[in-house]
Amino acid sequence: ETNTLPFQPFESQEGDILRVEKEHQVLKEQLKEAEEKFQQLQSRSLEETGALEELLKKSVEETEVSQNELDWFHQDSETQGKKWQQEKKEIRENLKSLRSTVKKHTDTNERYLKTIEEKEKQYNAHLNTFLDTSNKFANEKVKLEELIKKSQDDCQECVKRAVKAEISVLHTWRDTQLWKLQGTVAKAGTTLSMLKALSSSASAAPVLDSHIKAWETFIANVKKQQEKVEAEYELKVELVKSGARISLQKVECEDIPSP
Repeated sequence: ETNTLPFQPFESQEGDILRVEKEHQVLKEQLKEAEEKFQQLQSRSLEETGALEELLKKSVEETEVSQNELDWFHQDSETQGKKWQQEKKEIRENLKSLRSTVKKHTDTNERYLKTIEEKEKQYNAHLNTFLDTSNKFANEKVKLEELIKKSQDDCQECVKRAVKAEISVLHTWRDTQLWKLQGTVAKAGTTLSMLKALSSSASAAPVLDSHIKAWETFIANVKKQQEKVEAEYELKVELVKSGARISLQKVECEDIPSP
């Protein structure tokens, strides 16, 4: 005869041990599948992280180049400004000297007019000298006017180049910060996908629900931070384009702790 009574204390009814073994086998298969998915997600995450790190490295190098060029532009602008101030001072001194010379010649001319009959030869000599000096002054004036115009054109060109450099720096900073945040989102997305895959198990779902919600909230907050950073950089770029003089600083990023 076969004993069909429950095997105490491991069975409360007939077949409990076989049923537990079947459930255990199903759970082992599910765990194996979850491990395979985790390996795939981990591999893809490492590839994406490597690509983002390369982009970040390239961005940092471009930022250094743009910063050096901007420093050169600022230094060149300061040098040109000092040069223009010195030239302006020299022009004023020359004009003052010219006025003094013209007044002197005018006084001399008036004295010669009073004694023109007696000093005709001397007057003619001084008159020729005066005409030569006037022509020289006229030529100098034309040259100075051309120099002023050239200096103004150079100044405008330097301003344009400085604005372009500032915009380039802002774009580089923006892209760098956005890439960092995007990398954070990618890593968090990988973790969230892994948790969701593990939560497919009925026994693990209640434990992982709170973690899944925390990671979803974290990803949403990081994306909001991305939008905020991009908007603030666009505002800075528009201000620079409009000619406003702003302090060239990076946008402050809120440090969002990961779950």
